[in-house]
This record gives sequence, C-alpha cells and structure tokens, in this order.
Amino acid sequence: MIQSHELVVPVEAGGERVDSWLAKQPIGLTRSRVQRLIDEGHVTIDGKGIKSNHRLKGEETVAVLIPPAEPLQTEAEDIPLDIVYEDSDVAVVNKPAGMVTHPAQGNYTGTLVNALLHQVGDLSGINGVMRPGIVHRLDKDTSGLLVIAKNDKAHLWLADQIKGRFVKREYQALVHGNLLQDKGTVDAPIARHPSDRKRMTVIAGGRKAVTHYTVLERFGEYCLLHLQLETGRTHQIRVHMAHINHPVVGDPVYGPKRAHFGLNGQLLHAWKLTFKHPRTHQAMSFEAPPPRHFQTVLQKLRQQK
Repeated sequence: MIQSHELVVPVEAGGERVDSWLAKQPIGLTRSRVQRLIDEGHVTIDGKGIKSNHRLKGEETVAVLIPPAEPLQTEAEDIPLDIVYEDSDVAVVNKPAGMVTHPAQGNYTGTLVNALLHQVGDLSGINGVMRPGIVHRLDKDTSGLLVIAKNDKAHLWLADQIKGRFVKREYQALVHGNLLQDKGTVDAPIARHPSDRKRMTVIAGGRKAVTHYTVLERFGEYCLLHLQLETGRTHQIRVHMAHINHPVVGDPVYGPKRAHFGLNGQLLHAWKLTFKHPRTHQAMSFEAPPPRHFQTVLQKLRQQK
C-alpha cells in the first residue's frame, strides 16, 4: 500500500534543506531514503517537483508518497562471512578488504549484502532491494566492523544514532610520512570533486567533516594511526589524510601512484565499533584486529626498526 503524507513547513524551518527537514519528521524516513524518493519524483512542494538540495521558505506544503517496499531481489550467495555478533535486531560483521558493501553498477554479485542474505537472512528493507540492512558502509578495500539492521525499527534507531553522532567508529591506518604531532584533528569540509565524480575532495562549501588521529607507532617513512570519525563522509579518512599530505598507504585514488608493499588497496581498518542496542538501549562495543595483509606489513616495518 502506498503511504501518503502532507506536511506544512513551519516558518522557523525556512532556509533548511528539504531532505534534511523531512528526515527529522515523524514519518519514518532516513535522509538517504528521502533523497531517493525525491529523485524518483515522489516528493513535491506545493505540487511541484524539487531536488534534494531545495531550500525551504516556510509555510509550503510538502507532499510525500512512499511506494510499497519492493521484494528483495538481490541473490543470496554462499560467501564466507565473519559474523562477530548477531541477535534478532542486529548483526555485527567484520568485512574483508576487497568486498563491496552492497550491489551497485559493476558489482551486482559477491558483495557483503549477497553474503548477508545467505548467512543472516532477515534484513531491514528501508534501503531497498540493493541495500537491505545497510545502515553505514565501508569502501571496497577498507576492512572492518559494520553493524547491520535486521528489521526496520532497528534500522531507524541505528540511523538516528549515526546521525546524532552517538555511534563511535574507530579505525587504524598506515599512512605515508612522519607526522609532526602525536595527536591532531582534521576539520575540513568534503564534497564531490568538481571535475572527477569518482573522487571526493576538501573544498569550500562542502559538508562538514572532522577526523581525529593519534600516532600509535612511527616507522620513519610511515606512521600507524588510530583515527576516530566525528562525521561520516564518503572517503573521509582517505581524503583528510591526503589533504594533510599523509595519504593512506596503498590508496589507489588519493595516494602515490606506485603501490607500496605490493598492495592492491589501502591499509585502513575499522577496528572498533560502539553503539547502543536498538531494543535494550545498552551500549555495545566490538573489536576486530587488522587483517593478515595489514599485520604482515606492520611486522616487516617493525623488523626494520
């Protein structure tokens, strides 16, 4: 059944983006879901189609049509998966490097979602047929922990936790160069690169992005860092580290063209994840050590000290 909502924009919401405002309304939509509905023509203001970045004036009428959820069509595949934790609401998985999080153009099989459909089964349907259960993602060559929603209620709770910056995501990365300070923060806005749509870049007018880092180990030409995200922009750590001239080792997009240590992807690992459970509201924390290829590089560097 199609759901229909009509909302009158209060005067005080004038100047706010429509996608951001709708995501805060009690109609059960995440911002990414709102953006897809807008792209599909299911959101109008005073009867006219709009874009996600449309700025509200106040006192308009916003109409939202929510089509019935499509049946999941992505194929389940018997792919080995490291499930760190699972209950009736969530699963926490340790994604390997080289695995795409969800099906997209050019990667319709072999993804984390394909594996989840086989190993876990029940997944939330909020993000549609291609991204069931996916609340946040990791780049293909970034390994580490992800929380998966197994029902829509859990999905909305976790999405709100991420939006409110209550989910703590901690990473380890090996970067080029020897940082001058043991601790630091990169606070630099990120947006799509104006001439290369596959890249992100630090640019005035981009979305706020904040990354905190601490040096764990120094290896002369390299540093092992602990990083914590305050925001979660696409490629955030990779872009921020390149911005301060310490790109992640092995990064084929933002790092040196010559691959160091024979790597096929960046040494970036989401090693710790902390969030509140959607049903019990109790804090839960999980850790996963860096994968073998990451640890092998560290072992070689330690032997050279």
